[in-house]
Amino acid sequence: MLQNIWFVAAMWMGLALAASLVSIWTGISVALIEILVGVLAGNFLHLQASNEWINFLALLGSGVLTFLAGAEIDPRSLKANLRASALIGVISFAVPFAVVWLFAQFVLGWSLHQAQIAGIALSTTSVAVVYAVMIEGGFSDTAMGKMILAACFITDFGTVLALGGFFANFNVWLLVFVVVMCVVLWFMPAWTKGILDRFGTTRVSEPEVKFIFFVLFLLGGLATAAKSEAVLPAYLVGLVVAGVFLRDKTLVHRMRSIAFAMFTPFYFIKAGLYVSLPALWPAITIVAVLLLLKMLTKVVGVWPLARMHFMNRREAAYTTLLMATGLTFGTISALFGFQNKIIDQRQYTILVTVVILSAFVPTLFAQKFFQPTKDAMHAWGRLYRRRLGVQSVEDT
Repeated sequence: MLQNIWFVAAMWMGLALAASLVSIWTGISVALIEILVGVLAGNFLHLQASNEWINFLALLGSGVLTFLAGAEIDPRSLKANLRASALIGVISFAVPFAVVWLFAQFVLGWSLHQAQIAGIALSTTSVAVVYAVMIEGGFSDTAMGKMILAACFITDFGTVLALGGFFANFNVWLLVFVVVMCVVLWFMPAWTKGILDRFGTTRVSEPEVKFIFFVLFLLGGLATAAKSEAVLPAYLVGLVVAGVFLRDKTLVHRMRSIAFAMFTPFYFIKAGLYVSLPALWPAITIVAVLLLLKMLTKVVGVWPLARMHFMNRREAAYTTLLMATGLTFGTISALFGFQNKIIDQRQYTILVTVVILSAFVPTLFAQKFFQPTKDAMHAWGRLYRRRLGVQSVEDT
């Protein structure tokens, strides 16, 4: 029966439906429930992502979700909150990267490159998880929500630079990828605006949606050929067209509906499949220590900066916990190390388990105990701009 593609698809969609219902019932982000469902399905139902189409849909889910996260950032708000986003984003990457690297090398006894992979994997912040939480809470249109998303991008951009700087495979494809991406990013706002002006967003054939997917697929293919990752250009494309989408949210809403209904369940459920409970128990102490280390370094790095930028304790805790999440770039970094024989199977399992838990644990605490109101997140934006004397930008 499991050889029948329709039955396999029905099983995955059934798990996604169950996750949605549990999410509504518990009030916990559907992304976290889908990860947990993946853990349970992988360990007790022996579900596997063995089909190429499942892996592609999961990959597409991460790319589209990352694109939408970039497209939700109002350029005016980003400029107004740039100082907070930049400082929090840089420190959120640098402190965990350095501490985990040193701990893995000098305490766990890992080699230099293995320790560097550990530092990169555990320094990340999950744009996908944070964006899903922001959308479900209705926070993506607040100044504080946009600041957090921008800080997530800066953190993950640091991990991409570190991974490229230490382990990049410099070849002709990398040059082609960089050149094409720069050209596309430069002209993308004008191209998108031209298509929207000519066709609007009412055509049944949806040419504007197909154009966005064409660009994401093209840059994703070039990124893969260059031994990079498709989620990086996806975020940058979303960022440069955000100003165009700001005037017409229809396209974003349509792509968001497509992503959350069809693509992201495959991505989050597949992420949960990486956690092998039998392999986890022998290394449970190391996993717990690394997870605690990631959380503590994020707190030490982010909390003081959040308080410095006029957040009260609840908002600062919420921001810190969301910045402590990890998923997309964390699993990408660990998988890169494993596929290139830098780390072994045991080290890969440890790192991926910590990454998955870091997507679940801090987000759960943030939502259940520290989630601010939407009014409070709007109010922070007004206070931040008034204290720094930044020109007023509407949050709504």
